[in-house]
Amino acid sequence: MQRQFDEQINKLKNRLLKMSSLTEEQLQLSFKAIKEENLTIPDIVFENEIKLDKYDFKIEKSCLKLFALNQPVALDLRLIMAAMNLSTDLERIGDLAVNICQNFLKVKKKPEFYEKTKFEEMANIAISMLNDSIDSFIENDVAKAESVIKRDQELDALNNDNDEILIKIMQEDPKFIQEAVTFLEICHQIERCGDHATNVAEDVYFISEAQIVKHNYEKYIYKEYDKEINENDDEI
Repeated sequence: MQRQFDEQINKLKNRLLKMSSLTEEQLQLSFKAIKEENLTIPDIVFENEIKLDKYDFKIEKSCLKLFALNQPVALDLRLIMAAMNLSTDLERIGDLAVNICQNFLKVKKKPEFYEKTKFEEMANIAISMLNDSIDSFIENDVAKAESVIKRDQELDALNNDNDEILIKIMQEDPKFIQEAVTFLEICHQIERCGDHATNVAEDVYFISEAQIVKHNYEKYIYKEYDKEINENDDEI
C-alpha cells in the first residue's frame, strides 16, 4: 500500500515538473514575441495552452484521488495540498502568457516609446521569479522561495513606475493612446505573473516549514513580529 502511494506521489511530482517546464516556456515565448516582433510565436503559445489545461486537470484529479484513498498526513498532506494550488497558479500564468500574446497582436510591433517603458525589466524579473519558484519546489529550497517572495515588491514598484510613464506618454501625445493602453495591460499581466510565482514560493514555504505565509509574509520572511491581530475570527 505504501509503495503504491509513493508511486502516486512521484507521478504527481513528475506531472508538476512537466507542467512547470511548459509554463516557463509559455511565458518566455510571450516575451520573445514582443521583443522580436514575431507574429508566429503567439500561435505556439495558443496551442500549448491546451496542454497546460490538461496538466491542471490531471494534477487536480490525482490530488483528489490521493486524498480520498490514502488519508495522507504531515509532509505528504502538505505536498498534495500545495500541489493543487501550484498547478492552479501555473495554469493562470499560462493564461496570462496567452493574454500577453493576444494584446501584442493588437499592435503587432513595438511602439516608438518602447524603450521608455519598464517592459523588459519587468519581464526579466517575472521570468527569474517563476524559474526560482519552480526550482525552490524541485529542490525544496526555502531560501530560494523567500527570495522570490521578496522580489515581488520590486516587480510591483516597476509596475507602478511604468503606469506613470505610460500615462504621461498618453497625455503628451494622444496618437500613442492605443499602444500605451495595450502596453499598460501587458505590464499589468506581467505583474500578475509575479503574483502567481510568489504563490508558488509561498506553497514551498508551507510544504517545508508548515507555515502559511500568505497575507502575513513579513512575519515569516522578514522576521518582523508586529502586534498580532487578536480580534475574534468570527468577525471576518
